[in-house]
Amino acid sequence: MPSRPVRPPLSPKAAAIAGSSSPPTPTSAVVWKQTPVRWSNVWGRGARARRAPPRANDFSRQLAEAQTSGAKIVALATAGDDATNAIRQAYELGLMQGDQTVVGLLIPETLPQQLGLYVSSGVKLTTAFYWNYDDKTRDWTERFRARTGATGTMFSAGIYSVVGHYLKAIEAAGTDDPSAVIAKMRELPVEDVFARNGRLREDGRMVHDMYLAEIKRPAESTATGDYFTILQTIPGDVAFRSMEDGNCPYVE
Repeated sequence: MPSRPVRPPLSPKAAAIAGSSSPPTPTSAVVWKQTPVRWSNVWGRGARARRAPPRANDFSRQLAEAQTSGAKIVALATAGDDATNAIRQAYELGLMQGDQTVVGLLIPETLPQQLGLYVSSGVKLTTAFYWNYDDKTRDWTERFRARTGATGTMFSAGIYSVVGHYLKAIEAAGTDDPSAVIAKMRELPVEDVFARNGRLREDGRMVHDMYLAEIKRPAESTATGDYFTILQTIPGDVAFRSMEDGNCPYVE
């Protein structure tokens, strides 16, 4: 997920955010903590935020408030089951069928498979990987399916990338000494099925291109797992927080 906001090709006057701080999904709390400030920087101080109670599985009150707020964007700072429940409830409230755009801050490829395209279509999101992006990703996905029977997600492709880059660094360094390997990992560019224009920074963050995507409508999907339309490539320097903003204590 990007560490700085990227503005979709829309002109929202405000952003209403419904989030959960539920302990079972700690990512939700992290996203919630960072999101209001970052989105306000992009869309102006009109952004309004609402938090759902811990362990909540009902987001209808926050979603109904967002629906009547006049916001053009309703961003869901949720993950896992929270994200699935929130999008299902947004659909049931009719929010998905109106003029507002629902944005998921952490939406994997498995969500439209769980909810179906009739319910989740039109949701915008950012992703680091999509299996149907180009010939390279499609070829890797065919091999992944042959071994696992499943379509790879950005998480499985990310693990493949991490391990591959680590092994390349060992080979290039001629040793598995940790200090030498991490230095080589930072030196070598990361360019593979997962990461485009990637590099490992001194602060440990791997910066790479991200994608703004939209969940397809049923008539637009032409194959099993064909769920996303890639709308825009987001350069890594835009998508990820800079080292200066990160204030990493380990970087001198």
